[in-house]
Amino acid sequence: MTGTPTPTAEPDRSTRAAVATLYRLTAGHRAAVAVATVLTLAGSALGLAQPLVAKHLVDAGGRGQIAWPLLALLGALFVTEAATGSAGRFVLERMGEGVVRQLRHALVARLLRLEMREYDRHRAGDLVSRVTADTILLREVVSQALVDLVTGSLVAAGAIVLMAWLDPLLLLLVALTVAAAAVVVASLLTGIRRASEHMQDSVGAIAADLERALGALPMVRVHRAEDREAARIGSRVDAAYGAGVRTAKLASVMSPAVELAVQGSFLVVLVIGGLRVGGHTGSLGDLVAFLLYASYLVLPLSSVFRAASLVQRGMGAHQRIDEALRLPVEPVAPPVPRAREAPVAKRVSVSAPPALELRDVRFGHHPGRPVLRGVSLTVAQRRQVALVGRSGAGKSTLFALVARFYEPDAGTLLFDGLPATELGRDACRRRIAVVDQNTHVVHGTLRDNIAYAVPDATDAEVRRVVELARLDEVVARLPDGLHSFVGERGGTLSGGERQRVALARALLARPSLLLLDEPTSHLDAINESALTTVMKDVAEECAVLVVAHRLSTVQHADRIVVLHDGRVTACGRHEELLVDSPLYRELAASQMLKHGSRPD
Repeated sequence: MTGTPTPTAEPDRSTRAAVATLYRLTAGHRAAVAVATVLTLAGSALGLAQPLVAKHLVDAGGRGQIAWPLLALLGALFVTEAATGSAGRFVLERMGEGVVRQLRHALVARLLRLEMREYDRHRAGDLVSRVTADTILLREVVSQALVDLVTGSLVAAGAIVLMAWLDPLLLLLVALTVAAAAVVVASLLTGIRRASEHMQDSVGAIAADLERALGALPMVRVHRAEDREAARIGSRVDAAYGAGVRTAKLASVMSPAVELAVQGSFLVVLVIGGLRVGGHTGSLGDLVAFLLYASYLVLPLSSVFRAASLVQRGMGAHQRIDEALRLPVEPVAPPVPRAREAPVAKRVSVSAPPALELRDVRFGHHPGRPVLRGVSLTVAQRRQVALVGRSGAGKSTLFALVARFYEPDAGTLLFDGLPATELGRDACRRRIAVVDQNTHVVHGTLRDNIAYAVPDATDAEVRRVVELARLDEVVARLPDGLHSFVGERGGTLSGGERQRVALARALLARPSLLLLDEPTSHLDAINESALTTVMKDVAEECAVLVVAHRLSTVQHADRIVVLHDGRVTACGRHEELLVDSPLYRELAASQMLKHGSRPD
C-alpha cells in the first residue's frame, strides 16, 4: 500500500506485550530458540542437582566418611553444566544475529523503495540509525532476554520446589523478600522503556545532524560554522546523555533492590536455619543444600529481572524499526508484457508515438499549493525539446514527475504512447535516463560510476560514452584511468567533470528519453560548446528533454517550451519565440546581456 499511514494508538508497554513482540520477531528461528532453551534448561537442571549431591557429601563428612564417587559426580556435573550452557549461549547469539540480519535486509529494502515524499518528511541520518544502532540494541534483547525470561523462570521454579521440599518455613521467608524486590522492579520497567525510547530517538538525531554537516562540509568550513554545527550536534548528544542517565538511574535503583532481596533472604536463611540446626530441628546437610539453592536462585532471578529491563529497553528500538518498516513504499508493478518493455533503439517511423507526452498534468507537493497547473507537451522520438522559464516555474517538478518520483494529482503521462499508470514505474524508468543538476557521484572508481546503470557493460561501450561525454582528458589525467577512485561524492573531480560523468552514465543506458536538468551549469564555455554538439549527436539516438537557463544550450533545440507559474505559455523554435513570447524574449535578452551581446 502507499499513502501516509494512519496514526496508531499508544503502544502497549507491558512486559507481556513486549515478550509477545519478541516471540514474533523469532519467527523462522523457532528451532534455534527451542534448542537453546533445551540446552539452557539441561545445564540448569545439572546445576540444580549439585546442591543435593553436596548435601550428601556434607552428611557423609559429618559421619567421618569421604564419598569419592559423590565428589567425582559433583565435578562431572559442574563441567557438563558449563559445556551445555556455553553451547546454548552460542545458539542464542547466532539466532540473535540471524534476526538482526533479517531485520536489516528488510529495512534496507524498505528504505531504498520509500515514496519520495517520505524522504521529505524524514531525515536520512535518522533512518540510517534505525538500520545500525537500533538493530544492535534489539540483537542484545533477542539473543538474551527471551530465553532468559523462560529459562530463568523455569529454573527459579525448580529451585523453589526443591527448597519447599527441604524447608517450607525458610522458603516463605525467602519469598517475602523476593516479592518486595519484584514490586520495585515492576514499578521501574515502564520508565526504563520511555527513557530508552528517548535515548534511541536522540541517537538517531545525532546521526541525522552529523550527516547534514558532513554532507555540506565545504559550506560549513567557508562560513566558519564548525562551532555552530558542533553546538547543534552537541545538544543532541546532551539529550542522549540525559536519556541514558535516566535509564541508568532507574537501573541503579532496580539492581540494588534485587541484590538486597537476594542477600537479605540469604542472611535470613543462614540465621534462622543455623538456629534450627543448633536446636536439632534440622540437619546441617539440609541447611547447606538450602543455602546453595538460595544462592543458586540468585542467577535465574537476576536474569529474569535483567531480561525484563532489557526487553523494555529493546522495545524502544523495536518501535523505531517497526515505524520505518511501515513507511509507504512505491507500488510494485506487475510484470510488463514484452510488447510494453522499453523499446530497443531502432529506426523510428514517422507515425511512431512520441517518446513522452503530458496531458493536462497537475501537481502540488502540498494540498492547495499547486506547482503544475495543467501542463501539456510532447517530446517526439529523436527530437530535442527544451524547457525554459524563471526559477520556480515548475521545471524541476515536471522532471520529477517524468522520472516517476511522484504521481500527478491529475492528468496523464504517456511513454511511447502508453499510459504511465499502466506501464508501472519500473517500465517507465527503463525508458529514461536523467542527468540531474545535483550530479550524483558515489564512492568507487570512475568506471563504477559510469557503468552504474549497466554494471555488465563492455569496455568498448564504456569507451564510447567516455568519448561522447568528452571525458577522455579526465581519464588520461587520473593515475589509474577508469579504475581510479573518485573519492566520497566524487571529491577528486571538478563540478563540470562530475556532470560529464553523469552524462556518460546516462548515455550508457541507451534510453529512449534523456532528461537533462541544467547540463551546462558547471561547464566552461569550451565544454559547453562541446556538450551542445554532444546533445545533437544524442538526439540522433533518443529523444531529449532539457532544462536550461543558458540560451546557448536551448536555442538549437527542435522545440522550446516556455513554462511560467506552472503553465505552458508558449511553444516553438528560438526565432519564433523571440517574436511571439514576451517572457522568452525577456529571458533571451537577459542571457545575451550577460554575454555582452544583443538578441536577434
